Amino acid sequence: MELAATLNSQIVQNQVRETGINPNYWYPVSWAKDLKQGQVIPVQVWNQAIALYRDNDGNVHALENACPHKGVELHMGEVQGENLVCPYHGWQFNGHGECVSIPYFPPEQKLPCAKARIYPALEKYGVIWVFPGDAQLADEDDLPNIPEYDDPDWLVVPIPAKFNAHFSICNENTMDVFHGFLHRQINGWFDPVLLSLERTEREVKAKYQVSYQGWLSKFLRLSESQKRVTTRTITVEYRYPHYFNSLEGVSKMHLLRLPVSPQETRSFTLLFVKMRLPQWLVNSLKPVLAKVVWKLLFKRFLDQDVEMIESEQQTYLKNRQRRYVEVNPAILALQRVILGQYEQYQEQSSQSHWESSPEDLVAMQ
Repeated sequence: MELAATLNSQIVQNQVRETGINPNYWYPVSWAKDLKQGQVIPVQVWNQAIALYRDNDGNVHALENACPHKGVELHMGEVQGENLVCPYHGWQFNGHGECVSIPYFPPEQKLPCAKARIYPALEKYGVIWVFPGDAQLADEDDLPNIPEYDDPDWLVVPIPAKFNAHFSICNENTMDVFHGFLHRQINGWFDPVLLSLERTEREVKAKYQVSYQGWLSKFLRLSESQKRVTTRTITVEYRYPHYFNSLEGVSKMHLLRLPVSPQETRSFTLLFVKMRLPQWLVNSLKPVLAKVVWKLLFKRFLDQDVEMIESEQQTYLKNRQRRYVEVNPAILALQRVILGQYEQYQEQSSQSHWESSPEDLVAMQ
C-alpha cells in the first residue's frame, strides 16, 4: 500500500514502547566467530534464555538455558562430543534436548524422561540465528537475502551494537533519515526529503533524497571534492524484524535486529562499501580494512545514535503517559507494522491454544 509522503504532525501511541515481539521469525544471536568449537555461551531473545553451543563437529545447537533436572543454567556446563553437559550433576543432553547420559546411573538403568526445549539454530552470513517461536514454523520463514556477502566487489564491515532501549526506539532511529542533524559535525547527510512511502502488514519501504558534503562524501565516492554538495537517493526497507538500506550502489547495509528484553536491544549489522583502492589490495587487506572503516569512520555515527536512543528510553520510563508528536509518516507506518506483528502473534497463539485443547471447547458448550 502506497502512503502519502507528506510530513504531518500526529500523536504517537506509546503502546508501541510496551509491545512484545513476534517470535516466529529468525533472529541473530551471535557472530559465528564468537562461538568456537566445543564452546557454549548464553544468549537471550526477548527474555528467553538460551544456551548456544557448537559441538565438536562444528554444528550449532540451541537449548533452553535451564537443566530439566534442577534448573541450573546450562551455559555454565561444557561440551562433550555432540552433547551439552550440565555442570551440577553431569547430566548430558544432545542437540535434540534429550537426556542421553547420567554419570552415576548404572548402564542398564533406564534414563528419566528429561528433555530441554530446543530452538532451531543455523549459521549463515557469519551470524548464528535462532528461531525462538513455534519450531514447526521455522521452515516457513526465510533468512534475509544478502547477496553482497559473497560478492568480491564489496567490502563487508561487521558492526556490533548494543542499546539499552526497547527495539521500537532503535527501529525508529534506523527509519528516521531526518536525524542527520545529529551527525552534522562529522559530515553526515543534510536537507533530507521523503520521496515515497509504502507499507504492508510486514514491510515499510521509504525513499529519501539526501545531500552530502565533506570528507566522508569524498571517501564514499559521492563526489570528487569535499566542498561539492551532491544529492543522492537512499532506500530504507524494514521487513519485520530486520532492515536493509541502499545508497545508490555506493553502500548497502543489512541491519539484523535482536530484541533481548523490553529495555535492551542488539544489532548485528553487515555494512557493504566499495573502496577506492585496487581490488587486489582490498581482497588482501579485507579484515584490516573492515576494522579501519568501522572504527575510524562509522563508529562515531553509531555512538551518537546510541546516546540519543538511550536518552529517549530513559525519558519514556520516567513518564510512560507522556505524549509525543511525530511528523514523519514512515515512523508511524513502522509503528503500525510492529504493533500489527505482535497482535498477529497473539492471535496465532490463541488459535493454536484452542486447537490443541478440545476439552476446553467442550467445557464452554
